[in-house]
This record gives sequence, C-alpha cells and structure tokens, in this order.
Amino acid sequence: MTPYLLYMGINLLFTCLVVFLIYARRHGRNEYVFTYVMFNFITFTLCYLLQNTPIELGFALGLFAVFGILRYRTEPIRIHELTYLFIVIGLGILNAIVPANASINEMLITNGAIVGLTGVLEHVTWFSRGQRLKLIYDDMDKIRGPESELLSDLSARTGMRIEKVSVDEIDLLRETARLTLHVSRD
Repeated sequence: MTPYLLYMGINLLFTCLVVFLIYARRHGRNEYVFTYVMFNFITFTLCYLLQNTPIELGFALGLFAVFGILRYRTEPIRIHELTYLFIVIGLGILNAIVPANASINEMLITNGAIVGLTGVLEHVTWFSRGQRLKLIYDDMDKIRGPESELLSDLSARTGMRIEKVSVDEIDLLRETARLTLHVSRD
C-alpha cells in the first residue's frame, strides 16, 4: 500500500469519527457533514500533493485571501461549527505532512488524542453548558406576561430545557421579538 493511500485512509477514518460519531450524533444535524468531510479531504489532498513543491509567499497569501473572501461572502456559522471546521482542516493538514521519521503508531496516537479530546469536551456537561440560541418569537402576549410562561412555551416549542431568556429586539410592526435562549444540555 502506498503511503498516500495509507495516510488518506487514516485521515478519513479519524475525520469520520469526528464528523459522524461526535458532531452529527451530539447535535443531531447533518447540515455541515458534507462540508466538513470535503474540506478535510481537499485540505489533505492539497497538502499531501504540494508538500514537496516549493511555494512562494505570494501563492500562500493568495490561498489565505481566497479563504478569507469565502468566509466573508458566506452566511455566518456559529463558533461551535467553525471549531469543527478547524478540527477537520487540522486533521487533513496533520495527516498530509507526516514527517518521514514518524511512525504509524505516532499518527494513530496523535489523531486519537484529537478525536478523544473533542469527544470528551463535547460530552462532558461542564464544558458544554451555556449553549445560546437566537430565534424570532411570534407570541407578544407571552413576552409581556410572566417570564415563567414564556420559558414554558419556549421549552414546549423547542423541546429543550431553557434556563434563561433575554429579549434582544422587538419589532412592533411584525409583532415579533428577537430572543436569545440559554439552553441547558442536561
């Protein structure tokens, strides 16, 4: 087996562990799964194939500019999803530019540490507390009423345990309010 196929297999294995076993199972969403896997694979392939190619500073800055433009031209994503994007890009780079003197065991341990730490931080409630969600709410009577009724209605509608709610903005024309929900993951 060529080193490329071996490294690519290790890379995809650990990326799939992060994306499918940790991210998708924990958050129950598949919205960014395609993006995470493809970003990882493209990053791995580019880094592996270009590792021996002398690249000038201008080319590197150009790639950075392209990623910067993409970031500002796309819809914003939460910092949590951005962290997962950074993790899969980091795995791709790490597995593509393996030093010649590194063993497979060292690669497996390093990848395992990244995946393990991600899983621990994601599943230990002390680290994952304080998730905030922003939404537009349509029942102005509940906004004006007791907070307990508002929390009860929000919990029933979202299926989450809401610890606290804050009203960020009220649109009297549309009779809606922009809220920030502080959600408990317990």
